[in-house]
Amino acid sequence: MITYSGVNHLALATGSMDETIRFWRDLLGMRLVAGLGRPGYRQYFLQISDRDMIAFFEWPGVLPVEEKEHGRPATGPFAFDHVSFGIETEDGLWELKDRIATAGIWVSEVIDHGFIHSIYTYDPNGIPIEFSRVIPGRDIGQIPVMSDREPTQTALEGPEPRPDRWPPVTAPTPKTERKVYAGMGSELFHGKKEQTR
Repeated sequence: MITYSGVNHLALATGSMDETIRFWRDLLGMRLVAGLGRPGYRQYFLQISDRDMIAFFEWPGVLPVEEKEHGRPATGPFAFDHVSFGIETEDGLWELKDRIATAGIWVSEVIDHGFIHSIYTYDPNGIPIEFSRVIPGRDIGQIPVMSDREPTQTALEGPEPRPDRWPPVTAPTPKTERKVYAGMGSELFHGKKEQTR
């Protein structure tokens, strides 16, 4: 079974990398750990935790999205509602709320969702953000809860993965045939793009 280590990075877009850095690095306190770029293109990475990052592409002509209330139903083509970042302590959640409000940026009151306490805001790109503190003893990652009154049939199968629902791999790639190709960012470590094994 595959073991995941977290969200390596969530990639979003901005029309102003400077405003984005000011908000995510300087207001929220996330470290700027990498920057890639050339004329007309940038991708910068900010560190959320020891294992997780958020990245922003900057392209000419990208405009902030219209702010949409977190969790409000949408229609038509739609893929992303909001992202929630975990906060270690209740005091940390209140400290962040105060920092955002003091910066003159709208931030919600602290909301009790039964298993998390959350605040909501938007970044300069209109991206809806939530910050959540898990209520001790109510970690749904440890104790899953299904309280949907009419859950889907697939959800009724339970929380554990069902790999038997997909075809099994019968011809895995042999180690001798595994090739890794250089992509954007390899120049940070290799100086130039080159194929590696």
